[in-house]
Amino acid sequence: MSHQTPPSCLSVDPLPRGPLLLQSAATQPVSSACSFSFLRWVLVPSTFLSQRPSGNPKALLQVSSESGVPETYLKFCPKSEEPEGPPVLPLPLFPGAAMALSDVDVQKQIKHMMAFIEQEANEKAEEIDAKAEEEFNIEKGRLVQTQRLKIMEYYEKKEKQIEQQKKIQMSTMRNQARLKVLRARNDLISELLNDAKLRLSRIVTDPKFYQGLLDKLVLQGLLRLLEPVVIVRCRPQDHLLVEAAVQRAIPQYTSVSHRCVEVQIDKEVQLAADTTGGVEVYSSDQRIMVSNTLESRLDLLSQQKMPEIRKALFGANANRKFFV
Repeated sequence: MSHQTPPSCLSVDPLPRGPLLLQSAATQPVSSACSFSFLRWVLVPSTFLSQRPSGNPKALLQVSSESGVPETYLKFCPKSEEPEGPPVLPLPLFPGAAMALSDVDVQKQIKHMMAFIEQEANEKAEEIDAKAEEEFNIEKGRLVQTQRLKIMEYYEKKEKQIEQQKKIQMSTMRNQARLKVLRARNDLISELLNDAKLRLSRIVTDPKFYQGLLDKLVLQGLLRLLEPVVIVRCRPQDHLLVEAAVQRAIPQYTSVSHRCVEVQIDKEVQLAADTTGGVEVYSSDQRIMVSNTLESRLDLLSQQKMPEIRKALFGANANRKFFV
């Protein structure tokens, strides 16, 4: 006798060998390929029915009008008490119902269902893996970009710090070099002034020239003070020359200022003998002093003529182009 293979939607329980029946359970609608609402069938052994005592037949399964199963296909069992569990329906009573299956067919169906379940599980696992991989790549890209920005910011800050330190070092080196240049220039000017002081000592060796210089220095001191009584101090060796200079300066002072003046030469307090020369003129109370020594005149002249001296020695200064 030929056996029909049950549809793949049947759930099969591996039970003892022999003619099998289908046991109905809760109904679930199936695809449109079936002509009625399919019942989930479970295979049960036919000995289940043979053990039932004879009696009036009872309906094995009450099928609702929605199922569409003809009543002639229902199997009635002998008169007996209803066994525990759901009613059963023989396999071969209506077309489309599953026939008795061999162990090989059952195993094939089980393997087919297992393969289908495994395929579904693999597809779901692949979908989860793909989604996880995508989320991982997105998160990894975000973290990499964040760390990259932090690293770039860190090295930009480092670069700015290095550049700032470089500028500070360059400025320090420039300042040090400028100070060295200024120090060297000042040393050179000091040497020139010392050389000029040495040359002033040669002026004293010429009495005629020195006498004329003392006359001018005394007269200038008198005109600067404009006092009725003045005191003149000089070196010990210049007393005679200073007295002669005073005698010549008084008439010139009177003619210029129209004032009379009394000049006293201080013989108690005198200038140091090692000074270059010249005089110091004081007021009568010695609160006002005009220093007309050769050293003071040289210092005054060097301060007034320092720009010209620097320009003559080192050239024009680019930073002083707006100064005369």
